[in-house]
Amino acid sequence: MTKLKHIKAALGFDKVLDADLVTRANAIITGMTGNPAFPNPPVDLAAYKAAFDSYRASIAEALDGGKKAIAERDKWRDGVITMSQALGHYVELTCNDDMATFLSSGFQPAALPTRSSPQLLPLASIRKVDQGATGQLLVRVTPLPKARLYELRYASVGPDGTPAPWGAAVLLMAAKDPAPVNSLTPGTTYAFQVRALGRLGYTAWSDYVTRMCT
Repeated sequence: MTKLKHIKAALGFDKVLDADLVTRANAIITGMTGNPAFPNPPVDLAAYKAAFDSYRASIAEALDGGKKAIAERDKWRDGVITMSQALGHYVELTCNDDMATFLSSGFQPAALPTRSSPQLLPLASIRKVDQGATGQLLVRVTPLPKARLYELRYASVGPDGTPAPWGAAVLLMAAKDPAPVNSLTPGTTYAFQVRALGRLGYTAWSDYVTRMCT
């Protein structure tokens, strides 16, 4: 079942400048007044407009920097913000998630969080191959932050320095600890390759690293 995305109003009025708040409140008054889609607002629109007019007048009076005028402006600003937020929640609930109806109120929709597109992982790599017990090599893979798992494969190296056909890959759920490769032939050189799985699939195989087993 598809999950509906509910329309949310941008209600961060306390973070905007006075000029922006005036513009947004005026749009709400224009949009809400006489709008049949919103017949029962929780705030009397005449009272909202009166508070808005007082707020707009107080902005000009506070330009001289007087403390009393600034306090008066802030009082009306808080009142307009409180009423705007109450109206915004009402519009969210009443618009039936129809964007055209929502926009007719004069409110702006809240911005949806953006998600970055998944990216290909960088090429995986083998950091080091150490000798373990007899017939064993320990392969250390460089961790990739967004890798879901890794595949490691190996093959013996022929006299001409070319790896023989690669064997079946070994699954590694993490790259924190070295991966032991057992049952190897002492005195034989082996080549190792790794690849990582991310959201978009596997990376290419890494360049191979060689080590003689003792």
